[in-house]
Amino acid sequence: MVNRDGPGVDRGPLVGRAALVTGVSRPIGIGAAVASRLHTLGATVVATGWPPHDAEMPWGGHQLDDLPFEVGRHDLEDPTAPAALIDETVERTGHIDIVVAVHARSSAAPFRAVTADELDRCWAANVRSVVLLAQRFAERHAPSPVDEPPVGRMIWFTSGQHLAPMDDEIAYAVTKGALHQMTRSVDHALAGSRIVANCINPGPVDTGWADGDVHRSVEARFPDGRWGTPDDVAGVVAFLVGDEGAWIRGQVIDAEGGFDRFA
Repeated sequence: MVNRDGPGVDRGPLVGRAALVTGVSRPIGIGAAVASRLHTLGATVVATGWPPHDAEMPWGGHQLDDLPFEVGRHDLEDPTAPAALIDETVERTGHIDIVVAVHARSSAAPFRAVTADELDRCWAANVRSVVLLAQRFAERHAPSPVDEPPVGRMIWFTSGQHLAPMDDEIAYAVTKGALHQMTRSVDHALAGSRIVANCINPGPVDTGWADGDVHRSVEARFPDGRWGTPDDVAGVVAFLVGDEGAWIRGQVIDAEGGFDRFA
């Protein structure tokens, strides 16, 4: 589960920092791209995913064979999993500096069909787990001195629910809305532990969930005529977790590549 450092990672800007990345379950996913980018920048990466969720989805499960680090399995619907995962990271690396919560429960159900069970599962996976990760992160992070910039970073992800309706993903949309709205409050709560928190809305990202006419329609709404990629998102994350991103805090960042929902 801890990265196996190879040549070229001893001089990166994140050398000496330990990063936990959740939602690493597919080779073409955002989680894998983020974890790989942080590893390349020198961080010691602890990665985890939950393949059973992908197995339930239309895109199905995938093997993660070519990543330069091992990937664990943690079900973040379990209320005990977030704290245990932070503790495991500290046990394996000696400390924790960065948490990037990429994981999410996808949910395709319109308003009339959404159930209490699905609302509860999305809340547990998408929101409760992130708050509990943040809480334990604050408890276990060794803060930098007050006369130095903070090195602690936490990032989570919202969607475009604040920009246009998501009629067929009600449980997903309302929980992503909660992640959006909690950003300033959780960042403020983490500040005393010298942790900077932000939230990213990456817009549509080509991770294999769309094909055919849907893929072409979405592609045409980007000014550059291409989808966002997991590497695009990883670049935004890399900036925010690095020293140059220290002055951006408590923000919801729409890094969508100019996507036009109303084209």
